[in-house]
Amino acid sequence: MSAAPYFHVGIVVRDLAAAQRSLSEQLGVTWGPILRLDVTEVRDGDGNDLLLPTAICYSIEAPHLELIEEVPGSVWTCNEHSNLHHIGRWHDDLPTESARLASIGCPLQLCGRAGADAPTQFAYHGTELGIRVEVLDASVAPMMAFLFDPPDA
Repeated sequence: MSAAPYFHVGIVVRDLAAAQRSLSEQLGVTWGPILRLDVTEVRDGDGNDLLLPTAICYSIEAPHLELIEEVPGSVWTCNEHSNLHHIGRWHDDLPTESARLASIGCPLQLCGRAGADAPTQFAYHGTELGIRVEVLDASVAPMMAFLFDPPDA
């Protein structure tokens, strides 16, 4: 999975339920469950450790749409242009790929952490296009599989 193509596109929204309804009506999209976490351990691009709430869901159809509920003051904010937030892909070696992206001018903006260890699970890197590349640790794919299941599956 080292150079896997993208599998999802992340979009920041103010209201997950409203966005799900709209996109279902407009595109015929079916949604997996909403994952809400009161606290997610993350580290920003300046090395600051943060605790942020997280709410996400994915369409079950590939390539997947990921809706991310806005968290004001964080990397997950809506803007006046496009709320296309990131294009995500799996990688077998998240730390190495994150370092590679940083070395080619795509600075780290936010990543998962476990205590002092970072990046873990995911890393967002900025691009000159104003969107992010998200690299996800391929080892978490099985744990996330339920997010892509249809309702009542």
